[in-house]
Amino acid sequence: MNGVIIINKKSGYTSHDIVYKIKKITGEKVGHTGTLDPLAKGVLPILVGEGTKISKYLINHDKIYKVKLKLGEKTSTGDLEGEVIEKENFDITLLDKEKIEKIFKESIGIQEQTPPIYSAIKVNGKKLYEYARKGQKVEIPKREINIYNLELISIDKEKLIIEFKVFCSKGTYIRSLCEDIAKKIETIGYMLELERLRVGKFDISSSVTIDELEKNKDNKEFLENNIISLEKIFEKNEKLDIPNQKLKHFLNGVKISNNCKDGVYRIYSESKFIGIGIVKDKLLKRDVII
Repeated sequence: MNGVIIINKKSGYTSHDIVYKIKKITGEKVGHTGTLDPLAKGVLPILVGEGTKISKYLINHDKIYKVKLKLGEKTSTGDLEGEVIEKENFDITLLDKEKIEKIFKESIGIQEQTPPIYSAIKVNGKKLYEYARKGQKVEIPKREINIYNLELISIDKEKLIIEFKVFCSKGTYIRSLCEDIAKKIETIGYMLELERLRVGKFDISSSVTIDELEKNKDNKEFLENNIISLEKIFEKNEKLDIPNQKLKHFLNGVKISNNCKDGVYRIYSESKFIGIGIVKDKLLKRDVII
Protein backbone atom coordinates (compact mmCIF):
# COMPACT_ATOMS: atom_id res chain seq x y z
CA MET A 1 0.00 0.00 0.00
CA ASN A 2 1.42 3.34 -1.08
CA GLY A 3 -0.40 6.64 -0.78
CA VAL A 4 -2.59 8.67 1.57
CA ILE A 5 -5.51 7.65 3.78
CA ILE A 6 -7.76 10.49 4.93
CA ILE A 7 -8.71 9.81 8.54
CA ASN A 8 -11.68 11.47 10.24
CA LYS A 9 -10.07 11.74 13.67
CA LYS A 10 -12.18 11.67 16.80
CA SER A 11 -11.62 14.18 19.58
CA GLY A 12 -9.36 12.70 22.26
CA TYR A 13 -6.94 10.92 19.93
CA THR A 14 -3.47 12.29 19.27
CA SER A 15 -1.99 12.21 15.77
CA HIS A 16 0.57 9.73 17.11
CA ASP A 17 -2.27 7.45 18.26
CA ILE A 18 -3.63 7.40 14.71
CA VAL A 19 -0.23 6.70 13.14
CA TYR A 20 0.35 3.80 15.55
CA LYS A 21 -3.06 2.25 14.86
CA ILE A 22 -2.72 2.47 11.07
CA LYS A 23 0.78 1.02 11.22
CA LYS A 24 -0.68 -2.01 13.01
CA ILE A 25 -3.54 -2.31 10.51
CA THR A 26 -1.46 -2.00 7.32
CA GLY A 27 1.93 -3.32 8.38
CA GLU A 28 3.48 -0.44 6.41
CA LYS A 29 5.59 2.61 7.20
CA VAL A 30 3.21 5.36 8.32
CA GLY A 31 3.52 9.12 8.84
CA HIS A 32 1.50 12.32 8.72
CA THR A 33 1.75 15.78 7.17
CA GLY A 34 1.14 17.72 10.38
CA THR A 35 -0.49 17.11 13.72
CA LEU A 36 -4.07 17.79 14.76
CA ASP A 37 -4.53 18.64 18.44
CA PRO A 38 -6.15 15.92 20.61
CA LEU A 39 -9.14 18.19 21.29
CA ALA A 40 -9.74 18.70 17.57
CA LYS A 41 -11.48 16.27 15.27
CA GLY A 42 -11.73 15.87 11.52
CA VAL A 43 -9.39 15.50 8.56
CA LEU A 44 -5.95 14.01 9.25
CA PRO A 45 -4.10 12.85 6.10
CA ILE A 46 -2.00 9.78 6.88
CA LEU A 47 0.91 8.76 4.63
CA VAL A 48 1.35 5.05 4.03
CA GLY A 49 4.27 3.07 2.51
CA GLU A 50 6.12 5.07 -0.13
CA GLY A 51 3.58 7.83 0.53
CA THR A 52 5.71 8.76 3.57
CA LYS A 53 8.24 10.22 1.14
CA ILE A 54 5.86 12.88 -0.24
CA SER A 55 5.24 14.85 2.96
CA LYS A 56 7.31 17.75 1.57
CA TYR A 57 4.65 18.23 -1.11
CA LEU A 58 1.75 18.27 1.35
CA ILE A 59 2.77 20.50 4.27
CA ASN A 60 1.90 24.00 3.02
CA HIS A 61 -1.78 23.55 2.32
CA ASP A 62 -4.66 25.87 3.16
CA LYS A 63 -7.29 24.52 5.56
CA ILE A 64 -11.01 24.75 6.30
CA TYR A 65 -12.33 24.40 9.85
CA LYS A 66 -15.69 24.42 11.59
CA VAL A 67 -15.37 26.19 14.92
CA LYS A 68 -17.41 26.82 18.06
CA LEU A 69 -16.44 29.97 19.97
CA LYS A 70 -17.55 30.30 23.60
CA LEU A 71 -17.95 33.92 24.67
CA GLY A 72 -17.76 35.56 28.09
CA GLU A 73 -14.96 33.31 29.39
CA LYS A 74 -11.21 33.07 28.85
CA THR A 75 -9.06 29.98 29.48
CA SER A 76 -5.35 29.56 30.12
CA THR A 77 -4.84 27.65 26.86
CA GLY A 78 -7.39 29.39 24.64
CA ASP A 79 -9.44 26.21 24.34
CA LEU A 80 -11.57 23.81 26.38
CA GLU A 81 -8.54 22.01 27.85
CA GLY A 82 -7.38 24.99 29.89
CA GLU A 83 -8.78 26.30 33.15
CA VAL A 84 -11.09 29.29 33.13
CA ILE A 85 -9.01 32.27 34.23
CA GLU A 86 -11.49 35.06 33.56
CA LYS A 87 -15.26 35.55 33.27
CA GLU A 88 -17.11 38.55 31.97
CA ASN A 89 -20.73 39.58 31.64
CA PHE A 90 -21.56 41.28 28.40
CA ASP A 91 -24.58 42.59 26.56
CA ILE A 92 -26.05 39.75 24.48
CA THR A 93 -27.51 42.33 22.11
CA LEU A 94 -23.95 42.45 20.77
CA LEU A 95 -24.65 38.99 19.35
CA ASP A 96 -26.46 40.49 16.43
CA LYS A 97 -26.19 38.53 13.18
CA GLU A 98 -25.44 41.58 11.03
CA LYS A 99 -22.85 42.89 13.50
CA ILE A 100 -21.01 39.55 13.66
CA GLU A 101 -21.09 39.11 9.89
CA LYS A 102 -19.62 42.61 9.58
CA ILE A 103 -16.84 41.66 12.02
CA PHE A 104 -16.18 38.50 10.00
CA LYS A 105 -15.99 40.47 6.76
CA GLU A 106 -13.51 42.91 8.32
CA SER A 107 -11.39 39.99 9.58
CA ILE A 108 -10.75 38.56 6.11
CA GLY A 109 -7.37 39.08 4.46
CA ILE A 110 -3.62 38.97 5.09
CA GLN A 111 -2.78 39.92 8.67
CA GLU A 112 -0.42 39.36 11.56
CA GLN A 113 -1.40 36.93 14.29
CA THR A 114 0.08 36.26 17.72
CA PRO A 115 0.20 32.50 18.35
CA PRO A 116 -1.07 31.21 21.72
CA ILE A 117 1.44 30.71 24.53
CA TYR A 118 0.40 27.06 24.69
CA SER A 119 1.85 26.09 21.31
CA ALA A 120 4.89 24.22 20.00
CA ILE A 121 6.47 27.26 18.31
CA LYS A 122 10.08 27.64 19.42
CA VAL A 123 11.49 30.87 20.82
CA ASN A 124 15.18 30.90 21.77
CA GLY A 125 15.31 27.12 21.43
CA LYS A 126 12.38 26.40 23.73
CA LYS A 127 8.76 25.63 22.87
CA LEU A 128 6.27 28.27 23.97
CA TYR A 129 4.31 25.84 26.12
CA GLU A 130 7.50 25.16 28.11
CA TYR A 131 7.59 28.84 29.10
CA ALA A 132 3.86 28.73 29.89
CA ARG A 133 4.13 25.69 32.15
CA LYS A 134 6.88 27.35 34.16
CA GLY A 135 5.02 30.65 34.36
CA GLN A 136 7.80 32.41 32.48
CA LYS A 137 7.16 35.45 30.32
CA VAL A 138 8.39 35.48 26.74
CA GLU A 139 7.87 37.74 23.76
CA ILE A 140 5.85 35.82 21.20
CA PRO A 141 6.76 36.70 17.61
CA LYS A 142 3.82 37.47 15.33
CA ARG A 143 3.37 35.60 12.07
CA GLU A 144 1.67 36.49 8.81
CA ILE A 145 -1.48 34.52 8.01
CA ASN A 146 -4.30 34.81 5.50
CA ILE A 147 -7.99 34.44 6.32
CA TYR A 148 -9.67 33.78 2.98
CA ASN A 149 -13.22 33.52 4.28
CA LEU A 150 -15.31 33.47 7.46
CA GLU A 151 -18.85 32.13 7.32
CA LEU A 152 -21.29 32.41 10.21
CA ILE A 153 -23.23 29.18 10.85
CA SER A 154 -25.22 29.93 14.00
CA ILE A 155 -25.52 32.07 17.13
CA ASP A 156 -26.68 30.59 20.45
CA LYS A 157 -27.48 33.60 22.62
CA GLU A 158 -28.46 31.42 25.58
CA LYS A 159 -25.18 29.46 25.70
CA LEU A 160 -23.13 32.38 24.30
CA ILE A 161 -21.71 30.24 21.50
CA ILE A 162 -20.98 31.27 17.92
CA GLU A 163 -20.41 28.58 15.33
CA PHE A 164 -18.60 29.47 12.11
CA LYS A 165 -16.52 28.12 9.26
CA VAL A 166 -13.08 29.51 8.43
CA PHE A 167 -10.95 29.05 5.30
CA CYS A 168 -7.37 29.99 6.19
CA SER A 169 -3.69 29.63 5.33
CA LYS A 170 -1.21 27.22 6.87
CA GLY A 171 0.03 28.42 10.25
CA THR A 172 -3.24 30.00 11.37
CA TYR A 173 -4.03 29.34 15.03
CA ILE A 174 -7.79 29.05 15.46
CA ARG A 175 -7.49 29.59 19.22
CA SER A 176 -5.95 33.00 18.58
CA LEU A 177 -8.55 33.74 15.91
CA CYS A 178 -11.32 32.96 18.42
CA GLU A 179 -9.85 35.31 20.99
CA ASP A 180 -9.46 38.05 18.37
CA ILE A 181 -13.07 37.68 17.22
CA ALA A 182 -14.31 37.76 20.82
CA LYS A 183 -12.37 40.98 21.38
CA LYS A 184 -14.03 42.54 18.33
CA ILE A 185 -17.41 41.55 19.81
CA GLU A 186 -16.27 43.49 22.92
CA THR A 187 -15.82 40.50 25.20
CA ILE A 188 -13.53 37.53 25.85
CA GLY A 189 -13.78 33.99 24.53
CA TYR A 190 -12.13 30.66 23.82
CA MET A 191 -12.28 27.87 21.26
CA LEU A 192 -14.85 25.37 22.47
CA GLU A 193 -14.77 22.92 19.55
CA LEU A 194 -12.72 22.48 16.39
CA GLU A 195 -13.34 20.26 13.39
CA ARG A 196 -11.03 20.27 10.38
CA LEU A 197 -13.08 19.83 7.21
CA ARG A 198 -10.36 20.11 4.58
CA VAL A 199 -6.57 20.15 4.16
CA GLY A 200 -5.53 21.11 0.65
CA LYS A 201 -7.30 18.63 -1.64
CA PHE A 202 -8.13 16.22 1.20
CA ASP A 203 -11.78 16.61 2.20
CA ILE A 204 -13.76 15.08 5.05
CA SER A 205 -16.26 13.68 2.53
CA SER A 206 -13.56 11.20 1.45
CA SER A 207 -12.44 10.25 4.95
CA VAL A 208 -12.79 7.09 7.03
CA THR A 209 -12.65 6.57 10.78
CA ILE A 210 -10.15 4.42 12.63
CA ASP A 211 -13.03 2.19 13.74
CA GLU A 212 -13.99 1.58 10.09
CA LEU A 213 -10.39 0.73 9.19
CA GLU A 214 -9.99 -1.65 12.12
CA LYS A 215 -13.29 -3.36 11.27
CA ASN A 216 -12.10 -3.86 7.68
CA LYS A 217 -8.40 -4.55 8.30
CA ASP A 218 -8.64 -7.90 6.50
CA ASN A 219 -10.74 -6.50 3.67
CA LYS A 220 -8.16 -5.77 0.97
CA GLU A 221 -10.73 -4.17 -1.33
CA PHE A 222 -11.87 -1.74 1.40
CA LEU A 223 -8.29 -0.71 2.19
CA GLU A 224 -7.41 -0.22 -1.48
CA ASN A 225 -10.59 1.82 -2.06
CA ASN A 226 -9.71 4.15 0.81
CA ILE A 227 -6.10 4.89 -0.04
CA ILE A 228 -5.35 7.67 -2.51
CA SER A 229 -2.54 6.50 -4.78
CA LEU A 230 0.53 8.59 -5.56
CA GLU A 231 -0.58 8.64 -9.19
CA LYS A 232 -3.90 10.21 -8.15
CA ILE A 233 -2.29 12.70 -5.77
CA PHE A 234 -0.03 14.02 -8.54
CA GLU A 235 -2.66 13.75 -11.30
CA LYS A 236 -2.34 17.47 -12.16
CA ASN A 237 1.42 17.19 -12.69
CA GLU A 238 2.65 16.60 -16.21
CA LYS A 239 3.47 13.10 -17.36
CA LEU A 240 6.87 11.85 -18.53
CA ASP A 241 7.56 8.54 -20.25
CA ILE A 242 11.04 7.10 -19.82
CA PRO A 243 12.48 5.02 -22.65
CA ASN A 244 13.08 1.45 -21.57
CA GLN A 245 16.82 1.69 -22.24
CA LYS A 246 17.14 4.55 -19.72
CA LEU A 247 14.84 3.11 -17.06
CA LYS A 248 17.50 1.12 -15.18
CA HIS A 249 19.73 4.19 -14.85
CA PHE A 250 16.80 6.29 -13.65
CA LEU A 251 15.77 3.72 -11.03
CA ASN A 252 19.37 3.53 -9.81
CA GLY A 253 19.38 7.25 -9.15
CA VAL A 254 21.35 8.33 -12.22
CA LYS A 255 20.24 11.71 -13.61
CA ILE A 256 19.18 11.50 -17.22
CA SER A 257 18.97 14.31 -19.75
CA ASN A 258 15.55 15.81 -20.38
CA ASN A 259 14.41 18.96 -22.19
CA CYS A 260 11.27 19.59 -20.12
CA LYS A 261 10.93 22.67 -17.92
CA ASP A 262 11.91 22.41 -14.26
CA GLY A 263 9.26 20.78 -12.07
CA VAL A 264 7.79 17.63 -10.54
CA TYR A 265 6.52 14.98 -12.96
CA ARG A 266 4.59 11.73 -12.96
CA ILE A 267 6.95 9.12 -14.34
CA TYR A 268 5.80 6.25 -16.56
CA SER A 269 7.52 3.43 -18.37
CA GLU A 270 5.61 1.60 -21.11
CA SER A 271 2.41 3.33 -19.87
CA LYS A 272 2.89 2.03 -16.31
CA PHE A 273 3.15 4.55 -13.44
CA ILE A 274 6.40 4.05 -11.55
CA GLY A 275 6.68 7.14 -9.38
CA ILE A 276 7.65 10.79 -9.16
CA GLY A 277 10.64 12.50 -10.72
CA ILE A 278 12.10 16.01 -10.66
CA VAL A 279 13.48 17.90 -13.64
CA LYS A 280 16.04 20.60 -12.89
CA ASP A 281 18.47 22.22 -15.33
CA LYS A 282 17.54 19.76 -18.11
CA LEU A 283 18.25 16.76 -15.89
CA LEU A 284 15.64 14.30 -14.59
CA LYS A 285 16.23 12.45 -11.30
CA ARG A 286 14.11 10.02 -9.34
CA ASP A 287 12.28 11.18 -6.24
CA VAL A 288 9.70 8.60 -5.13
CA ILE A 289 9.48 5.16 -6.73
CA ILE A 290 6.68 2.73 -5.93
